[in-house]
Amino acid sequence: MGLLDRYVFLEWLKVFCLTLLLIVGIQLLGDFQNNLGDLLGFGASAAQIADYYLTVLPSFLPAILPISLMVSLLFSLGQMHRNHEITAMLASGRSVLRATRTLWAVGFALSGLLFYFNAQLVPGSVEQSRLQWNNLRFASELAQQGEVENVGLIYNLTFFNHSQERLWFINRFNEFNYRAYGITVSELNEQGVEQRRLVANEGFFDDRAGHWVFQRGRELLFSPDTGDLRRSIAFDERILEDFHEDPDLMKFLERRPKDLSFFELRRILNTSGMEENPRVQAYAVQYFFILTSPFSCLLIVAIAIPFAVAGVRTNPMVGVSKSIGLFVLYYLAVAVGQMFGTRAWLPPLAAALLPNLLMFMIAVRLSIRMSRPQ
Repeated sequence: MGLLDRYVFLEWLKVFCLTLLLIVGIQLLGDFQNNLGDLLGFGASAAQIADYYLTVLPSFLPAILPISLMVSLLFSLGQMHRNHEITAMLASGRSVLRATRTLWAVGFALSGLLFYFNAQLVPGSVEQSRLQWNNLRFASELAQQGEVENVGLIYNLTFFNHSQERLWFINRFNEFNYRAYGITVSELNEQGVEQRRLVANEGFFDDRAGHWVFQRGRELLFSPDTGDLRRSIAFDERILEDFHEDPDLMKFLERRPKDLSFFELRRILNTSGMEENPRVQAYAVQYFFILTSPFSCLLIVAIAIPFAVAGVRTNPMVGVSKSIGLFVLYYLAVAVGQMFGTRAWLPPLAAALLPNLLMFMIAVRLSIRMSRPQ
């Protein structure tokens, strides 16, 4: 790395570190405002609260890194522009690409780092912080309720297994002891007519055997022609070896896609396709947006550099303002892509790629303009 490369890199790095710390602090303050009161209400100690925030902090990085990169690039390049350092670099015979090649390397490095975070670090942070939160909440509820059956309840859990034509309704699912209460499962034929219904007071999923066990219930058999009840059989316990529906998957589908980790989203897609379950569409969109989000770092470099260094005879703030406007356009395109994908107006992968392709075309045009003589 030459002297110029080191200078450009260090000027950017100083601003990037300060920006990153500032945005992390703002993010933490916002989370304190939203969640600290609940944590204190759970009776969490200072050490538990600190451990929770250390665990949840990596999950902020996918949103924080691109913004920190954008702000640091615009500020550092704008500062060099105001000090006529960009003019001196170009006057010495160096091209813009040669003068800013370390920043392009930074864009590639941060894109790779963000991809690693999304695939490895962030999913663990999301799942582990949720586990810590739930453990604190369960301990608080257990101390107040005194009964395990009333701790960690999820109400009105529904799930439709399209491949087996089974419609599930669980009145209460206990995340603490993983037991279900008030279970109703209807099995339908190809015409959507109910053939069998299983009703149980409670049940649980045997994760070792991979099937459900229902307790204190009744099996109802219906006529496939008329739908009339033909037979009713009571049981104390029924082992249902062909009922493999995972309660974790049922819970995931009750959460917002953005609250799930990359691994959990992938598990939903691997277990239930969009053709089988239309509810999966929104989760597929979030999955592909996580996969494509690292490219935003390269796009930010590709847009920030031309606007920050172009027009050496003009006010640099003009270029900075234009680049900020394009970044706003990019995030609007991301929001529109998510909406189109969630509503099935676009395939999930196309919805995720559309904002990146739009900004890539703009970046190519800016690069061509930048390479022309001024």
